[in-house]
Amino acid sequence: MKISHRTVSLGAALALFTALTPALADSTATVGGFVNKGLVGVGRIPADQKDKFGETFGSGSGMSIDAASWTRGADGYKGSLWLLPDRGYNVVGTTDYRPRLNTIHIEFTPTALGATPTSGQEQTGVKATLADSLLLTDDKGADATGLDPLNGVRAANGDLPILPEANGKLALDNEAIARLPDGTMFISDEYGPNIYRFSADGHLLSATQPPAALVPMRKGAPNFASDNPGPGAAEPDPKDPETGRQNNQGLEGMALTPDGKSLIAVLQSAPRQDGGDSPATRQNTRALVYDASDPAHLKLVHEYAVPLPVFKDAKDKTKVAAQSEIVALSDKTFVMLARDSGNGQGAKGDTSLLRQIFVVDVSGATDIAGGAFDAADKPLAPKGVLDPSVTPAKLTPFIDINDNKELGRFGLHDGKPNDKNNLSEKWEAMSVVSVLDPALPDDYFLFVGNDNDFLTQDGFQVGAPYKAEDGADVDTMFLVYQVTLPGLAKK
Repeated sequence: MKISHRTVSLGAALALFTALTPALADSTATVGGFVNKGLVGVGRIPADQKDKFGETFGSGSGMSIDAASWTRGADGYKGSLWLLPDRGYNVVGTTDYRPRLNTIHIEFTPTALGATPTSGQEQTGVKATLADSLLLTDDKGADATGLDPLNGVRAANGDLPILPEANGKLALDNEAIARLPDGTMFISDEYGPNIYRFSADGHLLSATQPPAALVPMRKGAPNFASDNPGPGAAEPDPKDPETGRQNNQGLEGMALTPDGKSLIAVLQSAPRQDGGDSPATRQNTRALVYDASDPAHLKLVHEYAVPLPVFKDAKDKTKVAAQSEIVALSDKTFVMLARDSGNGQGAKGDTSLLRQIFVVDVSGATDIAGGAFDAADKPLAPKGVLDPSVTPAKLTPFIDINDNKELGRFGLHDGKPNDKNNLSEKWEAMSVVSVLDPALPDDYFLFVGNDNDFLTQDGFQVGAPYKAEDGADVDTMFLVYQVTLPGLAKK
């Protein structure tokens, strides 16, 4: 799916279902102003990295670059970013991992556009150093946990709605982060799926629950379990929610618009009642747009159906890719990372069929906020077929992460051999920062990071050492693209 070095027009509408195959990306011509100039840097943090608490570092489910720290000098760029891990090492089940936020110091020397780095230096352009780790706590300052909230519902209290709970602790499966100028932060989660606001020192300030259509329900009651029970715990009954977000398919992507006025959050894939009971019908997910003028009280103002990309797997079966992260360009446009599952270093399969970044335009989509589809008993897309009254957002391919020509310049690849230079399975973090070049005011570095699932042969977490199965040893990685995003700096 080569799309590099092309511009992509937001006006081109794509077929919604099986027409969106990997071959389509090659046929996408130009698109008004958005340009991928190519991969310009790669870096790693070793899989066995420990944080200041002595536990295995958890890489990137969410990322936010500190633009205020970003500087350009004669020897390259320096700055910092925040990297958000999810619920800890959980191959067998979830553990009592304390949620946290990591600060990463970045030194970046970009490779010239289209050039190949000097031999032996292919993956050293991004020097990433773990600088600090901050624990996230509940509103009382008590520890939170990554444990699956089996039947755990914390009662509403004051301005806080009902919340996921496990062993008496707030249960969090963090997925995306957006920092505010005062140091407070929005963090989206998988369990709720909620949007939390935390203070600069990491304690919970407020929480926003999504529309009822997204809240997981079992036997007529909210139930935030994800079917990943902790040690000795039973599975939820039933295994899957009857309506609401699917297990492990919560608010995976979230970002503030450049003007800070709107917060966009996107469900990883369709809710259960909208075809989310099958990998082939979970296509119609939702983008929620909140008024963020009062960060303590987010207000849902817009909501849109977003058709996820569809591809054919190795057995020629139709599959729907899940979205993993977004970067907001305006309240009408965002870029969205989508990917397949089960392929890459650390996974059983070796060749990913879709890891791609799309431009999403909602300007012509039907706004369903506050309407009948926000109730759990009115499916937006029964059995995966979108209600005919609803016009979805438009997707346009932008960057093909699996482009082996681009990856090869940096000693990486997609596919065999399934070694440390094969991209890992889960790419789930994105953020942008200016190239700081007056001659290129619309050019940015787009950082993309992986979630390594804490896979290492020298792990330590929740008081015990561990080794990942099958010898997996997956580094945290950063890919950096130079892109043109017209008008972003003016918003």
